[in-house]
Amino acid sequence: MKPSRAPTFFLLLTGLLIATAIVYYPGLRGGFLFDDYANLPALGSDGPINNWPAFWQYITSGTADPTGRPLTLLSFLLDAHNWPADPLPFKRTNLVLHLLNGALLACLLRVLGRMLLPDANQRRVDTAALLGAEFWLLHPLFVSTTLYIVQREAMLPTTFTLLGLLAWLHGRTALQKGSRLSGAAWTLCGLLACTLLGTLSKANGVLLPALALVIEYTLLRTSPNAPLRTTSSLYRVCMLLLAWIPALLILCYLLVEGWQGFVHGISAVRTWTLGQRLLTEPRVLMEYLNLLWLPRPFTPGLFNDNVQASTSLLAPGTTLPALLGVLALIALAWKYRRQHPFTATAILFYFVGQSIESSTISLELYFEHRNYLPALLMFWPLALWLCNVRVPQSTPAGTERNAMRLTMSPAMETTPPHSQQADSSTLTLRKAKPALAVALLMGLGLMTHTNAELWGNTHDQAILWAALNPDSPRAQASAAIAERDAGHPELAVIRLKRLLVKDPDQVQLALNLFSAQCQLGSIDPSTIDASQTALRTSRDTGNLMAHWFDGMMEQAQHPPCRQLNLETIASLLDAAQKNPYLATNPGRRQDLYYLQGHLALIRGNADMALTDFNHGLDIQVRESDALAQAALLGAMGYPRHGLAHLDHYKAVQQKATPPGLGMPRVHAWVLEQQDYWPKELARLRATLRSDAASQPTGNR
Repeated sequence: MKPSRAPTFFLLLTGLLIATAIVYYPGLRGGFLFDDYANLPALGSDGPINNWPAFWQYITSGTADPTGRPLTLLSFLLDAHNWPADPLPFKRTNLVLHLLNGALLACLLRVLGRMLLPDANQRRVDTAALLGAEFWLLHPLFVSTTLYIVQREAMLPTTFTLLGLLAWLHGRTALQKGSRLSGAAWTLCGLLACTLLGTLSKANGVLLPALALVIEYTLLRTSPNAPLRTTSSLYRVCMLLLAWIPALLILCYLLVEGWQGFVHGISAVRTWTLGQRLLTEPRVLMEYLNLLWLPRPFTPGLFNDNVQASTSLLAPGTTLPALLGVLALIALAWKYRRQHPFTATAILFYFVGQSIESSTISLELYFEHRNYLPALLMFWPLALWLCNVRVPQSTPAGTERNAMRLTMSPAMETTPPHSQQADSSTLTLRKAKPALAVALLMGLGLMTHTNAELWGNTHDQAILWAALNPDSPRAQASAAIAERDAGHPELAVIRLKRLLVKDPDQVQLALNLFSAQCQLGSIDPSTIDASQTALRTSRDTGNLMAHWFDGMMEQAQHPPCRQLNLETIASLLDAAQKNPYLATNPGRRQDLYYLQGHLALIRGNADMALTDFNHGLDIQVRESDALAQAALLGAMGYPRHGLAHLDHYKAVQQKATPPGLGMPRVHAWVLEQQDYWPKELARLRATLRSDAASQPTGNR
């Protein structure tokens, strides 16, 4: 029996993880970015999470995916219980999770290598596992996943996918050895429990069973060294129930999403159709593969709004070649899975891993973090080659003669003269491979370290991303904010004016230009006109509109420039009211009524404010909006109007739309069990009544 090399393997793995942590260390100094602000403030939206009722309110508050991603929310409690918070603990936890995923990946590759290559040099197999995992760990493309706090949503499903695959393989081996109960239990744990945990972190965790099938049918079933020797039906039943049926359900879901997208259309927020998305995604996937196999220290980062959608197979011209390229890779991987099982598995694993986020669901077209899980096996074939691990090939029927020729002794064949030269070249290449492996690791580490340093400096990061994405409104707006924060609004003005000419409907450009010029002391009339145009024509303003107007209304009390006044703000709101896209979006219409009411309050017209707040509440009856608006009326000195708004809510609350299936319904149930809204309403009513009683009769 060969001695175990486990201590050496884990010692080397520890060293590689420490090296990776050192490479990433500069990025821990960075701050929060973009979607961090859309997700993390829930930590303190209703006060600190320091008791069980607050805990259950928070953990069920997620709205992304039907599941709400509660495990991701739970993980944020490791770093903070309130908001605002320090970004360092969040980034540190992300890095630890990335290192854990790398360790699990190394273990997975080691297990697969030892299962499939029992006759190979085990030291080389283990080294290939470490090398394949470290290539993945050090790849600069994944810096934008690891150091972007909110993308813990992409990292946790990867953790549970790796755990699930390891548990499933352990169960498969146990069944192979005849341990039926233990094997079934491990398989159940791997393919059911870990799939559930991954899905509760993010929806693509549901792909675990499909990824197990890829490994089963392109690696395990094709390898001559890994047959499943048991003839019982138990394993087949387990795979049917825990892998095939879930995978087919996901396929059906994607097909239904596609059908509905073609028949009923998709959100008006999108500037493309579902058909155009399906034409575009092959181009996106090929660009991902380009970034994976030709790594570079800096990538476009978080910005994807400048990706041009394909409108036909020939527009742009890369659409058809990309589509054919993707289909060819999938077809060739399946065809040659016996001759090249590891490469085929890496390819098919990648495309199955992309199937949810890069197909019929109308998500945004491009995000780098979507490669984090699918690329897990991407670099293992390269690592096996660098470690000189010979990969056995299964012998299809009818090739016995070739197999016999391969097993003939050297004495039975005549060696051609040129073979000696070939052997010499092969020997030279074998000797050069260790140096090549070290060079690749050092190159990846240097690029990732450089990128991590950029992530540790949010100002320089914003400026560089703007340079790398000259046509991205998001990138330019982000850079302009960085320039304003650094005390250079004049640079922001130059940047925004240039791009606003090309994209006049971009609210983020126009409103940031407005703010930058006001910071300089004067706003051009053309900028006010441009802001009105953007508000009239934008497909969706997102949350920017409400936040920006609220901020401007506060600043208008002590304006930094004379053009920032209530009349200008009113003209901008009037422009937004004329936007046909916002008129069909209930959430944005409600935002507009709230903003009009807020403006009316500042002007001292409480009756108009109450009317606007009531109209907004009629569009979407929500307890949180009713309480916030009533509290605002009270805070501005109109407690009786606040009470009237609560009375209006009581009259229309039966018209509230029931929460959707999934976590929203669970959240509503949790609040109902805690009697949360009745208590909050009673508390606010008591405060408003007390304030009203303290005012002179007839006053306000």
